[in-house]
Amino acid sequence: MTGYALRRGSPAMTCWLLSLPLVVLFWLGLQAQGGVALGVKALVSPSLEEVSELLLHYTWWPRLTVALLSGAGLALAGVLMQQVLRNPLAAPTTLGVASGANLALMAATLLAPGLLTLGREWVALAGGGLAVGLVFALAWRRGLAPIVVVLAGLVVNLYLGALSTALLLFNHEALSGLLIWGAGSLAQNGWDGAAILAPRLAIGAMAAWFLLRPMNVLELDDASAKSLGVSLKYLRFAGLALAVFITGSIVSVVGIIGFIGLAAPNIVRLAGARRLGERLVWGTLLGAVLLASTDLLLQHFSGVLPTLIPTGAVTGALGAPLLMWLIPRLRLQGDRAPQPAAALGNRYPAPGHLLIRLAIGLLLAAALGLLLGQGVNGWHWLSPDNWSLMQWRVPRVVAAAASGLMLAVAGTLLQRLSANPMASPEVLGISGGCAIALILGIFLLPAPTSGVLVGIGTLGAFVTLLILVALNRRSGFVPERLLLTGVAVSALFDAVRSVMLAGGDPRGQQVIAWLAGSTYYVDLTSALVVGVLAAALALATQPFTRWLDILPLGAPTARALGIRLNGARLVLLLLVALLTACATLVVGPLSFVGLLAPHMARLLGLSRARHHLLGAALVGMLLMVLADWAGRQVIFPYEIPAGLVASLIGGAYFMWGLRRL
Repeated sequence: MTGYALRRGSPAMTCWLLSLPLVVLFWLGLQAQGGVALGVKALVSPSLEEVSELLLHYTWWPRLTVALLSGAGLALAGVLMQQVLRNPLAAPTTLGVASGANLALMAATLLAPGLLTLGREWVALAGGGLAVGLVFALAWRRGLAPIVVVLAGLVVNLYLGALSTALLLFNHEALSGLLIWGAGSLAQNGWDGAAILAPRLAIGAMAAWFLLRPMNVLELDDASAKSLGVSLKYLRFAGLALAVFITGSIVSVVGIIGFIGLAAPNIVRLAGARRLGERLVWGTLLGAVLLASTDLLLQHFSGVLPTLIPTGAVTGALGAPLLMWLIPRLRLQGDRAPQPAAALGNRYPAPGHLLIRLAIGLLLAAALGLLLGQGVNGWHWLSPDNWSLMQWRVPRVVAAAASGLMLAVAGTLLQRLSANPMASPEVLGISGGCAIALILGIFLLPAPTSGVLVGIGTLGAFVTLLILVALNRRSGFVPERLLLTGVAVSALFDAVRSVMLAGGDPRGQQVIAWLAGSTYYVDLTSALVVGVLAAALALATQPFTRWLDILPLGAPTARALGIRLNGARLVLLLLVALLTACATLVVGPLSFVGLLAPHMARLLGLSRARHHLLGAALVGMLLMVLADWAGRQVIFPYEIPAGLVASLIGGAYFMWGLRRL
């Protein structure tokens, strides 16, 4: 730390203080292996006759080295992405690199295992490269504008994740080994991983240093940067491509490790690193410290843990509370008046007629879902009085429509409240909190009943809501802080899911099916209850349409028109929480309905809040009913969960619409 003052609150002091646990864990780890002297000897000149020295040389030291390199690389990629996108929410997984790599490895394992003999890292890098290429293709026409890149990355992430879930659902046993790798495993059996990472990260660090001066221009707004003669499109492309190369290299060796690329840059920024050069240096060092400390801590307690826990899952579990602590302290640009999202189409001249057409389409889709299907003798129309089959189809159609209604309304509320086109119930974290509680209930309770699971899920959703309120009340529920809280909850959800699925428990297959959004387990009573509840909650949003028309105009305008901003936001968030929790309890945390339905309604020309809500609700119900019917018929007699079908169909449509922006 020569040449840098270790003043209180500086990034150097922060890195030094956070390095102390690493030093202690390093010493404890070597003591457990036979002492520091033996550890150093095993690193330099191991004896071929001593098993302990061979284990140190070929497992312990390589694992520590890979942890340091991976943490540093992820943090470096995070700094680059946050600088390019001017967004503290940006992280190495934002562009879908990790999801693309994971999907490529799954596909190669099932369809072309011979490719894996060429090197797993090349398959993963190819998948990650194709994913980010898709993001660039979607955002290129808008000059790689930050909000468009983030939105495209979110859509690609969700879409590739849905494809991975589909493969995993039907090939769980064949892909079980990839679950541990996909959760981020640093286990090593030699120096190959370090030998692969070290030169690539060195090249990445040198390239980042050469880009330092031009990337400082990105601190300015677009107009000022262009006045200096800078090509923002190509500069952003270079910065994002470098971040992708670094992330893809790391993912190919150790799998998906989240949070490090998000936490380290924000911590050093909070500690006082304002210039890009400072954030690159101290963020990279801190990333190495955070990941290595987490991995050493996990190894220290591995003997008392009942199952293998991947390090990537632990970083999410430990990092989520840290991020929640950071949220009230981050300086965001969220206090500015939000700008209303640009409409994707012109205003429809007769919105009432359009809503009637959507309602008729929904009725036809419901009739299709109830009456037309496949059987042992092929396609057939079912008589409405055939209750022996109708008793199975009615609950599924009602549950699909109700969940689509609730998620669509919740997504519309969020997007109008935050003026953020990527806001959705999943991003807020309510569905993630509910899912955490349900997964824990399934795995920890001996034989939980449906009523018990409903209570546990509701409790998880409202605990998440309390966290949202506690962390954001003082800031006035600024949209960016809400989304960052959702990122933290989602990181915790991903960690819990990864740990549960990597353990090899047979109940993991049931969890995967539920996470995919299946209506298979819904009975008639539950469907009717959730249908009535969905209708009641949707009607409860109608008195607030005036707020939803005014809030996107900004805080000063809203206050001038007599709206108590904090109270309005809190009431709308409560409605979002209730809608999302009820939908999650029935069909799991769906991925696209809450994001897609509001956009489709706006694309049809429904711009006023009342019409937008009604149109999104009808589109959401229509999408989910058709998705549930298609999932039952496409690969009959097998089924694809409705949520998964909605994600695949809706994601493709959304990418098409994004390309046309």
